[in-house]
Order: sequence, then structure tokens, then C-alpha cells
Amino acid sequence: MSEVLRQDAQSTDALVIGAGPAGLIIAAALCEQGLTVAGLAPEAPDAPWPNTYGIWVDELEALGMAHLLEHHWRNSVAYFGPEAVALHRDYGLLDKTNFQQYLLDRTQSVLWHQGKAKQAEHLADCSKLTTSNGTVLEARIIVDASGHFPALAQRPQQDSIAYQAAYGIVGKFSKPPVEPGQFVLMDYRAEHLTAEERQQPPTFSYEMDFGEGIHFVEETSLAYAPAISFELLEKRLQRRLAARGIEVCEVQHVERCLFPMNLSLPDFGQAVLGFGGAASMVHPASGYMVGAMLRRAPDLATAIAQTLALPNASPQTIAQAGWQALWNRDRLRKHYLYLFGLEALMNFEEPRLNHHFSTFFQMPQENWRGFLADGLSTPELVQAMVGMFGKAPNDVRWGLMRAVGGNGNLLWQALAA
Repeated sequence: MSEVLRQDAQSTDALVIGAGPAGLIIAAALCEQGLTVAGLAPEAPDAPWPNTYGIWVDELEALGMAHLLEHHWRNSVAYFGPEAVALHRDYGLLDKTNFQQYLLDRTQSVLWHQGKAKQAEHLADCSKLTTSNGTVLEARIIVDASGHFPALAQRPQQDSIAYQAAYGIVGKFSKPPVEPGQFVLMDYRAEHLTAEERQQPPTFSYEMDFGEGIHFVEETSLAYAPAISFELLEKRLQRRLAARGIEVCEVQHVERCLFPMNLSLPDFGQAVLGFGGAASMVHPASGYMVGAMLRRAPDLATAIAQTLALPNASPQTIAQAGWQALWNRDRLRKHYLYLFGLEALMNFEEPRLNHHFSTFFQMPQENWRGFLADGLSTPELVQAMVGMFGKAPNDVRWGLMRAVGGNGNLLWQALAA
């Protein structure tokens, strides 16, 4: 159990807002740099996390963290038509309790304060944060990891926000929704819907065999603005199961997920640094973020530590170094390319979307793997996208060309970054 920050605590090198995965990941990376760190969160840092976190196994193996998996599937497939598409890539589900404890063990020196951030004042040599109950916390740099709609980190206003929404059930079913030991990344089959319903925004199921007769099935929308309601997702999930002759026998857990996919990038000129959702780190075309946070936190922490060591480094100077570490030019260019892809997919109806994903997963695995993990350089990403365009059926090509007309500004932003 982490110690609660005292009212008279001295200034620390960094103050992290938030104790979810983003907060603990960046706090652990800062501690690894030998920095003094304080934390601020509405709940204790060991409060249970509600959501599940899926990740490709090779991403965790590269970080030496594969032991934190609760489930590991070697039989990973997707459906974009009647037949399963074998992905030939292992998928896993993090053991969130062990994952959280793993991070808590690496943040034992962090002094946690319970409360919410109200405002911050930035001086020449430190920042002073005032909590909602009037407590003042002082640090050389504030890192806001409080989520997609952060406490202090600022981003430009935007008119339309696309959300990924999901409704899922962990439980027992009258017969298995998936084959033994199988993971289904996407099942876009929609024969259970009426012709009129198939003209509406498509959704897919995400399915896992947990063993011992327990399965997880989740109906998901890739992204849509406004968000598809949980009620509609639940209805579609029940219809999907019923069409396969499957009944829900026991519900052990219900999961409802809703997060933005296309938030504006933060204001890089501010003196508060963001991380995770507060820094718009969610992958715009896939929704993945945990792997990116684990990979990018060490670089961010290194940039903070190196700038803290400079004479007379101000919060503004430290934040600028941090933003540059998170969002260098190459990453900015790729971000706008991913956003362009997202905008295109949101306008694809169900048949065209199936054709797109079928083509996407026919690419060499290093291409689609790098795309999903943001592991390709900008030239590699462009080459992969052009290669896919060349192999795509005509309806997908036409949809992408139409997207250039409607969202070509994103391509120009990628060039200008």
C-alpha cells in the first residue's frame, strides 16, 4: 500500500496526476530515473482497475513482461466473411491485478495524495498544484495522466469526437462461442442483421476462450461519432449469439468500454506534460494504447530527467522536452496518417469494411503488426499503405480516394509536420 502524501511534503521532481495504468506506468519510469515522485488521484493507487487490457504477446515479450499475461492464445483468427482468417500471431490478456502490482512494486517511493487537481500555477523553478480541497502540492514538473479528458493538460476544442464503444460479457454459455483455446480479434459477419440494419454503422465481436467453460464475448464499434450506444451494442451481441444458437447461462462480469479515438493533439506549448489518454496516445486506427505507453514511458522519463539536470530548468522547459520526446516529427506524421485511415474507415459500410480488413491482414505480418503497434517509420508506413492500396479491391480503393477528397487535409498535415 503506497504511503499517503503528507500535508507538509517538500517539493518533488515530478507530480503525476492519475493512478490508472498511464499514471503508474509513467510514475514507475520516473522512479527508474532516480527522481522523487509524488502522485495525486481520486482513489488509492491500489484500487482495482475495472477494464481488461488485451495486447499482442510479442509486444510484451519484447519488454520482458510476458509473465504478466493471464491468458495467452496461439490460435488467433478473424472473420471478414464465412471463413476464418488465421492471423498467425499470439494474443494475450494482461492479468490486471498482477500488472497493477508489478507497477506498484516499482513505485513504492511515490508519495500518493488522494484528491482531484483544481488548478496549477507555474513559476520559474516549479509548479504549484492546488487540489479541490485546497492542498497545495509543489513539483518541478506536473505530468497529467488522468485520462482522455484530463484534469490540467489542455488541447484545442474540436467539434466531432469519434468513440470506440464496446459491451461485453464474461460468463458461461449454452455452447462455446469460440473454438477451444481460440481468440477472435474481429468477427464482422452480419447475417443476423436485417438489410436495413446492415446499412447502419457496422460492429464486430471480440471473443476469447478463458478455459474451464468461461468465455468473453464483446460487441464493439471500431469508431463512430456520435458513439454507438451500449444498448444497441448489447442488442446486437444478443442477436449475434442467438443466430448461432447460443444462450447466456451465467453472467460473471459485464464490461462497458467507451473511449475517444481521434482527440486533438495536446497543446505542446503548455507547462503541464501529458501522458496516456491525456497526451492523445491512443492509436487512432486501432484503439491500442497500453503497449505504446510501456514502450514510450522510458524515453519520456529520460527526457524529463535530463532536462531537470540542466541549470535553471523551468516547468515550461521540462514540459517542452517531454512533449518532444512523446511527439517527434516522425510520430506526428504517422499520427495524421492514422487519423486519415480512421476517417476513411468510419465512412465504410459493412461489405467495404470487410474487404478492407481482409486485404489489411493479407499484408506481410511485419507490415500490419507495425501498423497496429505504431512500430513503422513514416516511409515504411507509407510504403505499406501504398502496397495495400495496390492489392485492395476496387470498392476499397474508391473509398480511400473519396477519403482524400474529404480528409485530404490530414495528409497535408502529415507532410507539414
